[in-house]
Amino acid sequence: MHHEWDNAHTDHTSRSTRPGPSGVAETEADWRHHLEHETPNGWLLRGNSMTQTLTSGGPVHLMHTTVALDAIRASGQLYASTGCLVAALYCAPLTAEPAGLRPHNLGSYLLETKKHTRTLVFEITPDAPVPPKGIDYLRLGAVHLRTYLTHRNFLTEAEDAQLRRAVVGRVSAAAPFLDTLLANATGNPTPDAEFVDRLAATVPVFPFLGYLYFEVVSEYLMLNSRTPETKAYAQLAEMNNRLYKRLAFSAVRGMDKLFDLSRFSPGHDRLLRLVGQIEAGLTSGAARYIRRRVSHLFTTVALAPGQDAASFTFGVADFDVLSATAPPLLGQLLFREMRIIDRYPQLYLAFEQAKALEAWDYWNTEGIPTPFNGTIPKGEIGINPAYPRSRCVVWTAETCERGLLHPADQLDVTFLPRLAELGMTAMRRDATGKAAGHLR
Repeated sequence: MHHEWDNAHTDHTSRSTRPGPSGVAETEADWRHHLEHETPNGWLLRGNSMTQTLTSGGPVHLMHTTVALDAIRASGQLYASTGCLVAALYCAPLTAEPAGLRPHNLGSYLLETKKHTRTLVFEITPDAPVPPKGIDYLRLGAVHLRTYLTHRNFLTEAEDAQLRRAVVGRVSAAAPFLDTLLANATGNPTPDAEFVDRLAATVPVFPFLGYLYFEVVSEYLMLNSRTPETKAYAQLAEMNNRLYKRLAFSAVRGMDKLFDLSRFSPGHDRLLRLVGQIEAGLTSGAARYIRRRVSHLFTTVALAPGQDAASFTFGVADFDVLSATAPPLLGQLLFREMRIIDRYPQLYLAFEQAKALEAWDYWNTEGIPTPFNGTIPKGEIGINPAYPRSRCVVWTAETCERGLLHPADQLDVTFLPRLAELGMTAMRRDATGKAAGHLR
């Protein structure tokens, strides 16, 4: 169990790599070198302000926006939620300055766009320097699969059979393009524009690819941007979060209401228009980067360690074959397919609380009171509600005309090691009953 969680965390300051499939043309180490040393902003992977704060061992200041301040006051309780941070309270970093607490650019974006919310400020005093290991939700497939296998008796026989048929059906429907991904990752490239168009066409039948696609384009924008805005944030040792926010909201109608990356599927020409609207100089290299990076990432997060990517095909896969050869991918598919089971609101805690307990155990063992999103250290950070060895003080906050936060009223609240209700999380269902992260 511990090794699965360890493999799902990335330390961008370390040279160590995790076990992966064989036969790939570019290794994880190759990509780390490229991202860090061959992009304008790659130095921020190691040298960002969030990592520096965590590893300093000093107090960590975070902000959280909420619509439930009255309920928090009344109950005196705070809960974690699911999403990219698995089982943490979603926050953004703050930097203490003489005039107040300066929000990270992710936080200032939240303050600008969530004016209907109230802001809380947290001061976390850890017991030791926090290791810079961030959780990568794209690498949680093995955990999702094991959780399903352990708790599948919560499902009816009909639900379980339908779940298995559905995931195998998705693999069968997408198999030609999934094999194309493996071919590209093992040194047999396809034309860039054709690849992006086929990727976009496959997302509706294989929603997990929407997440990979979006994260890769976001990574490309943040690491390669040269705008004055990006340079100004870089001077503060911050990656520019506004780039991928613009991308998401331009690419998908209604993304501001339900942030659902299973709907991210722009074709080649539209993708270049979207990238060009954000930064014209980045259009020429976008398609090639996406082809190479999506192919590599898919192969490394989908196949079992040691599996030969060059000889594998998805064309003849059944459930048992996938369990042995591509367990991480099978887990990601099961996790997302389960969201549209009619009884998922009742099943949610049975499956997600089990993962939360494991995440908290891992973070407590590793000394992580403040886990962050490690797909790329862009500033998404959370609070581990089960951490026993740090001190936490909570205030309401006011924002001054300079955009700085100032603690106001101290709250008498306690973190509880349990997840918030489904309706308050990023996995909630919309008005039509569709779950975030999946197309019905």
